Amino acid sequence: MANRLAHEDSPYLQQHKDNPVDWYPWCDEAFQKAAREKKAIFLSIGYSSCHWCHVMEREVFENETLAAYLNEHFISIKVDKEERPDIDKHYQELYMLLNRRAGGWPLSIFLTPQNKAFYAATYIPPTKQMNMMGFDELTKVIAEKIASDDSDLFKNADEIQRFMQHNDKPKEGTKLNLSIIETYLKQIGMNFDTEYGGFSVAPKFPHTSTLQTLLDIYQLTEDQRALSMVTQTLDAMHKGGMYDLVDGGFCRYSTDQKWLVPHFEKMTYDNALLSDLYVRSFELTGNEAYKQTAFETLDFMLHFMQKDHLFFSASDADTQGVEGKYFVYGYEKTRSALLKRFDPQTVTQILDYFDITPDGNFEGSSIPSVKSMDRPDWYEQALKLLKSLRDPDLYPFIDHKVITAWQSMMVQALYKASLHEARYRKDADAALKALLDKLYVKQTLYHTSLVDKEPAVKAFLEDYAYLGRALISAYQVTFDEQQLLLAQKLANDAIAAYYKEGAWNFSDGEFVTKADITDNSYPGSVAVMTDLLISLGRLIDPKYEHIAFKTLEYNSYKTMRTPAHFPYLTATVIRHLSREYIFKLPSEKIELSRLGTLRQSHPFILLQTVPGEDILVCDQQSCYNSVTNLDQAIAVFNELASEKESPNQP
Repeated sequence: MANRLAHEDSPYLQQHKDNPVDWYPWCDEAFQKAAREKKAIFLSIGYSSCHWCHVMEREVFENETLAAYLNEHFISIKVDKEERPDIDKHYQELYMLLNRRAGGWPLSIFLTPQNKAFYAATYIPPTKQMNMMGFDELTKVIAEKIASDDSDLFKNADEIQRFMQHNDKPKEGTKLNLSIIETYLKQIGMNFDTEYGGFSVAPKFPHTSTLQTLLDIYQLTEDQRALSMVTQTLDAMHKGGMYDLVDGGFCRYSTDQKWLVPHFEKMTYDNALLSDLYVRSFELTGNEAYKQTAFETLDFMLHFMQKDHLFFSASDADTQGVEGKYFVYGYEKTRSALLKRFDPQTVTQILDYFDITPDGNFEGSSIPSVKSMDRPDWYEQALKLLKSLRDPDLYPFIDHKVITAWQSMMVQALYKASLHEARYRKDADAALKALLDKLYVKQTLYHTSLVDKEPAVKAFLEDYAYLGRALISAYQVTFDEQQLLLAQKLANDAIAAYYKEGAWNFSDGEFVTKADITDNSYPGSVAVMTDLLISLGRLIDPKYEHIAFKTLEYNSYKTMRTPAHFPYLTATVIRHLSREYIFKLPSEKIELSRLGTLRQSHPFILLQTVPGEDILVCDQQSCYNSVTNLDQAIAVFNELASEKESPNQP
């Protein structure tokens, strides 16, 4: 018999509706019942494509004995972290406080009947494993302590709550200056994997904001260290199994140092941010393989991960309870299929090229990977055959949730790609319209909705920030003034709801949380909002850049000392201090293909339409000689750009 989650829209909560656990969604009824019956609360947070969430479900939440004990002694609550990132953020911070390390999913929190947390874990096995207490023993200990009114437990919960409510203001302000560039390079360089790229050993995440900031630095300084770290990482990610060579698109992260064995879930935000990064890297290096990777990633998203121009949040890692089943290849089956189309010598070359071997590289099967980004003459034919060997019935579960911030990332990526491939312009326009039609209803922005449902959860800071930034990117291609004005309105709404004296909240209302300045799964909302405000300050009104500066100043102590911990915020510091060029020109004189090439020589360039016939090249202080054609404007820009940078110190 289904539990209460059967009435929820969230695909993640729906996955748990048939558990024997008597789950509640996040609601007042659950907390009131816990207080009334003096039962501890078990809060479980995850998302639909999370591999270890599935493992814990199979081992714990589908276990009749463990579920019966939970139902008798606890009130159990399930939360979809993609639907309620504010709740997840709060309890991830609590996990960090209690465990002195970053958390993850599934996130397992135990609270008193008065809704005060006292214990935090991630995956918990059903029974004891090595030094890890099992779920059976842990729940028994907690239930007994709650029943006996254990004073130490309740005192500890009170102390934790007081600490979580503490307002952690910055220690002091630090002057912002461009020394941050060298500090960033040194700190990033210390973590760089010189053999395989990336910034850790294992597991390895893409860290797109780290790489984008390195590209900013390279363009400003021509420091080859910055570019080398980017290109080595992009090459290695493309070759390894983390990039799906067959369908396109990137998996969430690699479990090993070589980018070979991923957790196979594919997230919209990763694929949007990485396609954007590969397009920009193509612009700066001319490496066609980067453009190809970006376009294959976008095509994967357009083919597999959208309906009516609304992009789904994620696809799962597992198929029929087996991780990666859809993605891997058996040697004999693949070899037999290839021999029907290619001669034996070519078949040997193909198998060797894609590293499909008798022993395999993942649990007896093979994840396709390559040693080189060069593609032999037979590549397209071989790839078509490999596609045909994938069983569409085994394609992993797709979460049809649409999230404003993530859809906005895809909108930006499509507009950036459209400058190099015209067909993406139509997709970008349609995706932006679909987003606004679905999630911006009667002047109210919403965070998420299923593609065939009405939205209910209102937006958080990240949604305002990413949509505003996407609208700026759209305006840079379409020059539709309404997009610029909507970006301004969203910024105004966000400032009113979330901003105070340099600090930003992530959410307001029922569950107030502070906004991150760190970049976690994707760039933090404070940095994205600051970037948006700088753009608005330079295109519309300097007051927005003043708010951006106050934000940077508020966080300056941390950012100037450890910029590697805050890559996107570091990028906004660099942008704030650097010269930015604004091309102001009549709409009939726009030549996007030519103006786009200017970004190869400078990272900070904005385009703006103005009435009249003349073109102006400006920076944030002045406009220079008025000219009548684009060639003259480019000449003015080249002369200005050749001058030594004069940082815009606050």
